[in-house]
Amino acid sequence: MSCKCRLLNIGFGNSVVAERIIAIVNPNSAPMKRLREEAREAKRLIDATQGRRTRSIIITDSNHVILSAIQAETISQRLATDLIKAYGESNEEGCPEVQEEKSSKRKEKAA
Repeated sequence: MSCKCRLLNIGFGNSVVAERIIAIVNPNSAPMKRLREEAREAKRLIDATQGRRTRSIIITDSNHVILSAIQAETISQRLATDLIKAYGESNEEGCPEVQEEKSSKRKEKAA
């Protein structure tokens, strides 16, 4: 039995299942600070900073809030790269949207 879950490195040997991520945000705004405190009170906060400064907050579909010491932009780039690889492995021509667009252009030329 094999699992096709892709893990996303969020720094210092910590990983998150990429398909479960809803948002990656900067922690500096007041709403994000409130979100962090609410998650802490509800025991949904996961601190993966290893004692370093929080540079990004990851929100998952299970409503967990994960703190990371890696910049939000860096994690977003890693996620985008991971998704491109996933589409490439599942489909030789790339993502489904591109494939659909190519087939519709072929149909237009044929008509």
